[in-house]
Amino acid sequence: MADTKGFSSIETPGYVGFANLPNQVHRKSVKKGFEFTLMVVGESGLGKSTLVNSLFLTDLYPERIIPDAIEKQKQTVKLEASTVEIEERGVKLRLTVVDTPGFGDAIDNSNSFSAILEYIDEQYERFLQDESGLNRRNIVDNRIHCCFYFISPFGHGLKPLDVEFMKKLHSKVNIVPVIAKADCLTKKEILRLKCRIMQEIESHGIKIYPLPDCDSDEDEDYKEQVKQLKEAVPFAVCGANTLLEVKGKKVRGRLYPWGVVEVENPDHCDFIKLRTMLITHMQDLQEVTQEVHYENYRSDRLAKGIKGKDNGIKSDRDNMPTQAGVNSVFSEKDRILQEKEAELRRMQEMLAQMQARMQAQK
Repeated sequence: MADTKGFSSIETPGYVGFANLPNQVHRKSVKKGFEFTLMVVGESGLGKSTLVNSLFLTDLYPERIIPDAIEKQKQTVKLEASTVEIEERGVKLRLTVVDTPGFGDAIDNSNSFSAILEYIDEQYERFLQDESGLNRRNIVDNRIHCCFYFISPFGHGLKPLDVEFMKKLHSKVNIVPVIAKADCLTKKEILRLKCRIMQEIESHGIKIYPLPDCDSDEDEDYKEQVKQLKEAVPFAVCGANTLLEVKGKKVRGRLYPWGVVEVENPDHCDFIKLRTMLITHMQDLQEVTQEVHYENYRSDRLAKGIKGKDNGIKSDRDNMPTQAGVNSVFSEKDRILQEKEAELRRMQEMLAQMQARMQAQK
């Protein structure tokens, strides 16, 4: 009879144990780390850099040189990507922030969006090429997962530039509208401006990032949090990296002659709500980027690729029917796949030979 000592902790024979799968996924994800790319778009002087530094408690632009008024006149829209590794309680986040200095600063801003559109498409194209290549395990995801669009607090709603930009980008990226420098407005003015912006977004058919609805089994606190976040859109925020002492407590805020604006005080601005939205829905922002925006780009890209190849075959062989042209395109793909499979087999054989030699040496 077999010795059963030490096996008392094993579950009953009918227990499978797949309830432990979430823990396995969690451990694997934490070990691998996370990637997130945030784009900030808006006119100069709206506090974009300050807000981003406040959100992640880091300095993403340590060596930035701010151009003077003369240089700004000649400046065109250029994109600057800054990457920083953030670690909190053992969880690593590779954060990339793409800034767009020069946007909206020119007299004629009709071409302001072209550089941004090209950059977003370039990241999708790079990811598509990496996904179609041999080394699919180590793909670096630089696709834009979220775009903070900064709206000036000094107007009476959206400018024509704001409307055109969001209409061109809402099918490519998750747009989150943000009212900058909210400490310039009273609470009534903020509420009035929020209502006006949401009315204009709806009337122009602009699709901003929709916060996901709660499931029926979610707890009440989470449902209330999501409800408050939905009501806060567009988020009225102000950023600050200066520590001030208020009533014996250190706070980050801005000092004015009439008092202190506390950045992390929900009664003063929506900074906490914006950060909560970004952190709690970071995974959903990535999933929407993958399943909606990237899939739309991928399907259009592949459809245009096959169509272009098909047209090229027709121009060379006018008498060939369309089906034959499509078949030749697919046969070309099959040939490339066969070559890749053969290369993989050669690599596997070489690896097996090396392992055999190592075992023989041992």
